[in-house]
Amino acid sequence: MNYFPQTAPKEFSRAPKSVKTSLLPILLCFSLIGCSETPPADQPTAVPAPATTEPVASVASKPDQQLKEVIDPIVTSAEYSRARWGIAVVSLPDGKLIYEHNGDDLFTPASNMKVYTTAVALDLLGSDYKWRTSVYSDTDPDGNGTVHGNLVLYGRGAPDLLSQSNKESINSLEELARQIAARGIKRIQGDVIGDESYFRGDNTGDGWQWNDLQWYFGAEASALTVNANTVELSITPASTTADQPKVVANDPDGYVQISNNLVSVDHADQIKLGVKRELSTNGVTVWGQYPTRVSGYGVSLSVSRPSLWAATIFARLLKSQGIVVDGIPKFHDSRVAEKDRFNTEGKKELANVVSQPLEQIVKATNKFSVNLYAELLLRTMGREKSAMLNEPSPSGRELGDDEKGTYLIRLWLTRHGVRVDGLAFHDGSGLSRLDLVKPSTTAQLLAAIRTSQAARPFRLSLPVAGTDGTLQSRLKETEGRIEAKTGTLTYDNSLSGYFAGSDGKYYAFSLICNDFTGPGSSIPLIDKLVGALDRHFNPSAPRQKTVSAPARP
Repeated sequence: MNYFPQTAPKEFSRAPKSVKTSLLPILLCFSLIGCSETPPADQPTAVPAPATTEPVASVASKPDQQLKEVIDPIVTSAEYSRARWGIAVVSLPDGKLIYEHNGDDLFTPASNMKVYTTAVALDLLGSDYKWRTSVYSDTDPDGNGTVHGNLVLYGRGAPDLLSQSNKESINSLEELARQIAARGIKRIQGDVIGDESYFRGDNTGDGWQWNDLQWYFGAEASALTVNANTVELSITPASTTADQPKVVANDPDGYVQISNNLVSVDHADQIKLGVKRELSTNGVTVWGQYPTRVSGYGVSLSVSRPSLWAATIFARLLKSQGIVVDGIPKFHDSRVAEKDRFNTEGKKELANVVSQPLEQIVKATNKFSVNLYAELLLRTMGREKSAMLNEPSPSGRELGDDEKGTYLIRLWLTRHGVRVDGLAFHDGSGLSRLDLVKPSTTAQLLAAIRTSQAARPFRLSLPVAGTDGTLQSRLKETEGRIEAKTGTLTYDNSLSGYFAGSDGKYYAFSLICNDFTGPGSSIPLIDKLVGALDRHFNPSAPRQKTVSAPARP
């Protein structure tokens, strides 16, 4: 049976609350979802951005023998023998390698892949880049306010598009519907089409596991994304064993169809719960037993074909504005002949909204490890900056924008003196099991980005130890001195970022653990290594007692 797991196999936080629809009151968090999200701090202060613009020396080394004597005994001890470990530490701003342990070996990075994606996206697209979502028709409405033909809701990859506006954002379908009504439009004599054809290629990453796709962290990276392409299922217990527990979704349009096969059992019995969304459909089956008079349960699931979902929501919101829609919601993607793809040239833009700037999107991506955002960043790079690539598409097929994005990452690294031989990039988030990086390369990337225009926004996007994001409950003894991106897959953990020394110097590090088979998690072992680094470079710093989260990075 596909019982819902009780511990988190991966570190993939949901989108921040500012880009989520309101949860039902009964929705409770549980271990897989890891709902202890904390709003990002306005100004992390651990490591200031450098003033230098000197090039990074990617292969030079200047070993720190004292550091080696500190770290080697730890990483070669018995408790570290159940896994493969890779470590690289470089000094800044020169990028010289001062310590490494298997630093040139290949490792699965998990969410440390986001370090590559977000750094390069910030530098290539610019921190003020914004996404525009538009509504088009073939012609202007007539004098009676009628649009003759289809209404096209056209997405360009905005990660933070909502169905409803809130106090923080009007980048929403509700705002688009309001603008349509404000133009005096009263009727659509056609269909409402959700168009995601702006991105070419697949909406899921190369090498993603099929059983990840139903969960929020495996949401499709559609050019027309809304509400993070995620719905929340809430389970409410019954009062008596004769009644059935309730299962509802925050989906007023019924896009997700729920089959509730739960039965109620005595209050003293255990929860046994299975949840399954079939691939390529939005039919969700919930089964098992649920005790009476216990707390509710929440499940966060991805939706299939999010562009159709967006069109369905938009059609309802148009009707709520008093606009008559004659047709039905439909969707278009890029899997048609190029001549048949939607072309905005000559169309009438009736409404538009824009996203938050890229700097804020990257901050959410790294602070909370949002897979969907990283995948949309990768595809946006591929779509917007493909002219930088000289290689023609392989004969017989069209390159996807996700593939182009990975090529751009390799190109950026090469141009910044970072060796890419042996590396394998297959997605933007690190959910793919096919990604392979080296700790030395990751540390060199971190050194290189600090010499770019993206240095400050990138640094501010990283979780701060003991303070916020996925490091809020970790490395308390180093509070404020470590800024780093976490990563977790089953058997794999990683941590890469920056730390400051008491001598006024700054360092970049990458620490990756693969193939850890227990017991417990490798996170405490990673934190032990980072703590040793901090004590070596900050021997007199005040320290709090270290508390590492047992299941969540």
